[in-house]
Amino acid sequence: MNRRSFLQAAGGLAASRLWGQAKRRPNFIFILADDLGWGDLGCYGNRSIKTPSLDRMAKQGTLFTQFYVNNPVCSPSRTAFMTSHFPAHHRIHGHLATPEMNEKRGMPNFLDPKVTTVAHLLQKAGYRTAHFGKWHLGSGPGAPTPAEYGFDEHKTVNSNGNTFSEKDPYFRAKSTGLLVDETLRFIEQSKDKPFYVNLWTLVPHAILNPTEEQMQVYARLTPGGGIPHKGALQIYYSSVTNLDQEIGRLLKRLDEMGLADNTLVAFSSDNGPEDIHILNASHSAAGSPGPFRGRKRSLYEGGVRVPFIVRLPGQVPAGRVESRAVVTGVDWLPSICRLAGVQVPADVKPQGEDMSDTWLGASRERTKPIFWEWRFNIAGYNVNRSPMLSIRHGRWKLLMNPDRSRVELFDIPQDPMELNNLADKNPKVVSDLSAKLLEWHKSLPLGPVDASAGKNDYPWPK
Repeated sequence: MNRRSFLQAAGGLAASRLWGQAKRRPNFIFILADDLGWGDLGCYGNRSIKTPSLDRMAKQGTLFTQFYVNNPVCSPSRTAFMTSHFPAHHRIHGHLATPEMNEKRGMPNFLDPKVTTVAHLLQKAGYRTAHFGKWHLGSGPGAPTPAEYGFDEHKTVNSNGNTFSEKDPYFRAKSTGLLVDETLRFIEQSKDKPFYVNLWTLVPHAILNPTEEQMQVYARLTPGGGIPHKGALQIYYSSVTNLDQEIGRLLKRLDEMGLADNTLVAFSSDNGPEDIHILNASHSAAGSPGPFRGRKRSLYEGGVRVPFIVRLPGQVPAGRVESRAVVTGVDWLPSICRLAGVQVPADVKPQGEDMSDTWLGASRERTKPIFWEWRFNIAGYNVNRSPMLSIRHGRWKLLMNPDRSRVELFDIPQDPMELNNLADKNPKVVSDLSAKLLEWHKSLPLGPVDASAGKNDYPWPK
């Protein structure tokens, strides 16, 4: 038996011990924030934003320091969570937009509903499934509803089907509470079956418009001089704190319903924090990537390294900070299926790895590499403008362009800020990783590439 087979078998044994004799299989709630940075929570070191509920969740469960999404923007990142496929294989390279823009970028208008999702697999295994909140896997004429992706119920934005009305100017400010309401209603109606819920929030993606009541928590951050104005930090911090409060309400209700000990709750974000240029909203840049270089759209750590917290009292170790295991979005489907006792069909061909044993207390390195591609421009400071391709394997992270320019090699455990390029000192590592990365890149569907992709030169006037 090889190492990978042994680890998978061990994970299966652990899951069978946990729930093999139980009357009910575990429930799952996956909370995915929008544009929340690695450094935007108290439990990840932020001393300014109040997030007591998520801090408490981390103390009751396990916090991962090396969790990665598989693209630095929304639609492709969500594709990876849903399918266990690197999103470029489905030509979802950036956010799904208008048909005209999608065509220009060589992208489909929606994720192919024939592709098996985690919801499909759990639904077929007897789970009740629901998706509440942001969708962003395709909308508009001809796009399937979430029901075609395996969800029994849905109420969403950025999708077709059953959607929220967004006429209220404070809809976004109230949206997390509405999503929690829908989730609790669905859970109440699912007492006879195990359930799986995606609760994908709209915040803290710009443009934010918190209510006056929400902003009172950060009244001290209002600009002075007697001028009534919503300061950028006040807007962003208020929105994150409200998100935290609503998550706290959900977790408290799970306790009251007696479901906490059989419900795995996971929290993460779809990518790093936004840059300042978006939608002329200064508060969009108030998010923190923590100590890392890069923001949304960048393949440097700050663009793809995000929070990941897992809670399941009595099963997931409490108060644990896991810094060795490298986990990523494409691992979600195989890990959830293992814990649910659901066999992943061979034709699904998951590109992620079952890392559920690390959720339950194991500390190990992953066996599969992680690949990234970003084929568009990266706005903002040059220091955040990464090459077009990247691979993380073991301790090493390599970035480069398809033409082998801008080769950068970082020892991430020793240099998480990606400041010391070791490419010249480690030619064998560069050779091995670049071969893997370019082979992967050649397997992707062809499509247009933005002329500025992978470049870090500033367009000086001529």
